[in-house]
Amino acid sequence: MKLAKWDPFREMEGMLDPYSKSLDWPFRGGRDLNTTGADWAPRADITETDDAFTITAEVPGIKRDDVKISIEDHVLSIHGENKQEKEEEGKKFHRIERFYGSFNRSFSLPENVNEDKIDAIFKDGVLTLTIPKTEVKKPKAIEIKVK
Repeated sequence: MKLAKWDPFREMEGMLDPYSKSLDWPFRGGRDLNTTGADWAPRADITETDDAFTITAEVPGIKRDDVKISIEDHVLSIHGENKQEKEEEGKKFHRIERFYGSFNRSFSLPENVNEDKIDAIFKDGVLTLTIPKTEVKKPKAIEIKVK
């Protein structure tokens, strides 16, 4: 028989989970995702190099055609839907743990990105967006002569 290590925090989390879901309280770190009007949100990593930002989002079990990416007012949004398998005759579901329904993630982009050259690759349930950087426009000082 395998012994399981007791974790009192897991029990507290399980007790508070129904309340935290109804309040959208970020108890587990990450529940504060920008998911307005969505049933769930894919987890994402954001990295930066000298040339670009990269957003890597996990969207397992979702078809490429069910994911839409848009940009408006320097906000990049990823929308999509994971359709739930329907119960068939002779087939019962005993447990459903995967997330189903629509999802939405939004990311504010900095001023120094080239929104026209964003590259998106969808492979093995992972969406990778490469957002190239541009030079930051420096404010130009104009001297005005007083007469």
